[in-house]
Amino acid sequence: MSTTILIADDEVIERKVLTKKLLRLFGEEIRILEAQNGREVLDLFASEHPAVMILDIAMPGITGLAAAEKIRETDSRCSIIFLTAFDEFTYAKKAIEVHALDYLLKPCDDKELADAVQEALRIARGVAAGREERTAGHLSGTPQTVTETDSEKSGQSSQQARMQQFIEEHFMQDLAVADIASAMGYSEAYFCKLFKQYFGKSFVSYLTDYRIREAKRLLASPEFSIGEIGNFVGYPDPNYFAKVFRRVTGKSPSDVRQELI
Repeated sequence: MSTTILIADDEVIERKVLTKKLLRLFGEEIRILEAQNGREVLDLFASEHPAVMILDIAMPGITGLAAAEKIRETDSRCSIIFLTAFDEFTYAKKAIEVHALDYLLKPCDDKELADAVQEALRIARGVAAGREERTAGHLSGTPQTVTETDSEKSGQSSQQARMQQFIEEHFMQDLAVADIASAMGYSEAYFCKLFKQYFGKSFVSYLTDYRIREAKRLLASPEFSIGEIGNFVGYPDPNYFAKVFRRVTGKSPSDVRQELI
């Protein structure tokens, strides 16, 4: 069954380009609805109940933020991805928290878009299956995660080092922007702006790349099955793990394991 995604942007060309990208990336996995303002977002949400929403922040009338705030009054599970520009962050960070999955900057990077939507689809499938969001299991005897030394971190800002440490400690769990932003004491939008400046990519893209790097490292250890490794790095569904792994690396986990062992 396909997952419904609602795309909202007052620029029709922006919507069509985004729709085309998503259909190319995910094909029959998704069904796309379009809205040109916040009022249409609320109407379509009430009638169609999309599991994923990609919302432009600045739209005439009811903004994307205002629509998301209204939706959050009754639905805490749908994944919200905001599209924004740097000059909108001052406005965005004043809004109440809506627990967005990610904030993507215009023009939207294709990889960041793919990472965010794929994570949203994973969450949507978990909700549809009737399970609460889970914490991944721990592998007994798993090699320690490779982290930067204190001396290497000394050249970074303390904020950047804290962000990186948080990810290293929690990457195996379900982790959204709201979680790390709250831990850092920032609004979601402001955190995303800082994160992009520090690391050169969105939070979800960085998290995905980090998980896959850890998976590749563990694949060199034959005592762990591919399913166990996927579960450890935050992907308990082996099929989903294989799909993300192949999209990021261009190879399957089993192919990489054969190269490493």
